[in-house]
Amino acid sequence: MLSLKNVSKSFGGVKAVERCSFEVEECTITSLIGPNGAGKTTVFNITSGLTKPDSGTIKLLGKNITGMPAYKIAQSGISRTFQITKVFKNLTIRDNLLIAKRTNDTEMNRVLESVYLNKPLDTIASELSYGQQRLLELARALSMPHNLLLLDEPTAGVNPQIRQELKSILRNLRKEGKTILLIEHDMDFVMDISNTVIVLNEGRVLKTGKPKEIVKDKKVLEAYLGK
Repeated sequence: MLSLKNVSKSFGGVKAVERCSFEVEECTITSLIGPNGAGKTTVFNITSGLTKPDSGTIKLLGKNITGMPAYKIAQSGISRTFQITKVFKNLTIRDNLLIAKRTNDTEMNRVLESVYLNKPLDTIASELSYGQQRLLELARALSMPHNLLLLDEPTAGVNPQIRQELKSILRNLRKEGKTILLIEHDMDFVMDISNTVIVLNEGRVLKTGKPKEIVKDKKVLEAYLGK
């Protein structure tokens, strides 16, 4: 589905991502983890076209999307959410979803139901709780035609109930054949839902494997806890 090969990006003298290579398989949940400053969000920004890489190649379903504008990458099939929720708070739920795709109320309610957001379409987004706004952002990302869903810290700042709902949402999406790449700091969440875990450290891939392999790896523990 997604392939990154030797992707690098520096900001001034700081190497945020250095020769980063990994693949995301179709119909799986892959988690990208690592300590703060490991380069995770930079990888997301490069993949979605918000940041251009200095070098390397990114392919989506075999198509080279390296350095393409964000809107063209979105049209190619990548939809994403952000670490800091980006909903239009002065607009209704309906209008937020219409930004992603022109559709009818029945379809919009179906998407809202899939993310457990049981609110009327005329609800102003600012009237939603923070966790509900994150669910609305996810619903908007799902509304966009896509092959790959990028989720940047979906559980950040949400209460335990929504955290559990997100697990159920992501599992249901995987059952439907969706492909998901997510950044997440909640290791219990990651280990519970992921098919594959990719560990970044200092902009490089430190380890890729199944959750059970990752939690036992000494290099991963050292990256998080120090030697």
